[in-house]
Amino acid sequence: MDTHTTHKMLIAPLRQAMYNFDGETVRTALREVMAPDVTLHMCCPFGDMTGPDALYDHAYAPLLAAWPDLERRDWIVMAGTDDHGHDWVGCGGYYTGTFTGPWLDIPPTGHQAHMRFHEFYRVVDGKIAEVQTIWDIPEVMMQANAWPLAPSLGREWHVPGPATQDGFVPGPYDEARSKAACDHVVEMLKYLVKFPSQGGPEVMEPDRFWHPRMNWYGPAGIGTARGFAGFRNWHQIPFLNAMPDRGKNAAELTSHFFADSDYVAVTGWPNMRQSLTESGWLGIAPNGKRISLRSLDFWRMENGLIRENWVLVDLLDVYAQIGVDVFARLREFNKARNLTPISIPDGMTQ
Repeated sequence: MDTHTTHKMLIAPLRQAMYNFDGETVRTALREVMAPDVTLHMCCPFGDMTGPDALYDHAYAPLLAAWPDLERRDWIVMAGTDDHGHDWVGCGGYYTGTFTGPWLDIPPTGHQAHMRFHEFYRVVDGKIAEVQTIWDIPEVMMQANAWPLAPSLGREWHVPGPATQDGFVPGPYDEARSKAACDHVVEMLKYLVKFPSQGGPEVMEPDRFWHPRMNWYGPAGIGTARGFAGFRNWHQIPFLNAMPDRGKNAAELTSHFFADSDYVAVTGWPNMRQSLTESGWLGIAPNGKRISLRSLDFWRMENGLIRENWVLVDLLDVYAQIGVDVFARLREFNKARNLTPISIPDGMTQ
């Protein structure tokens, strides 16, 4: 069996344990697949940790307490080797459960909630040595009507998995197909950063890279955009207006691209660094501050073009870097709301 199929199988027991989420079973699965000193990079407010028990105690246990019927649902599981020789498994999907208790000071709703995740696992000698995770926590705030900052320009909804329903990429690993997909995405990004310094929007050559019915699934706070026009209007235009030096600091960063058949992924932690010199993005006032952005992305190729692009950016970390404490604002915004656990009838008695 090839390396990447083996690595996808390595994390299968962990994914299964989280589908039927039981605390001790998940803790055991984390210990079995991860190195004891695994490096954990998580989104704001969790930060960096070491070891599987830290991941369970600080991230999963509080979520399970708030969503007692917690389960994980993946819609992308792919793997590959980056151009630095590192082996990765990339997973995208969402966590879901009944939101009956407060979590991160987000008021419980008593209804089913969902939270998208992108999670990348670097594998060394048959164990997970590094994890990079972004959970779309603002998405949960919005479902609780508790998002305390600027509304999204794009469409906020339950982001779907691949239209082709083939995100669980099977083995054996197709090296030629994977390389072609990765080369296409890397080339697209080279043209993307030509704008605006080398001309108008046409220098990005969107017809060469993107399907006319493409979907760009951004994080909550930005939202989903349909077509290249939607991507421009609801994300790229305000993003570049605020930070026109995008792409000029690439030499300071290291990105990790890997691909598996029609799926391509990238991480960098961080993989962008630029300055907020103008206004227009996320309602943030220009302050000239240089910020780093963490983004974990997936692309799906279809007939030689990018049809779908899932993007998660750690927006809570962006706000923290410019001195905006989203969680403090959340507490002020929701201080008159009930933050005690909600008891839901079992439906069998009246």
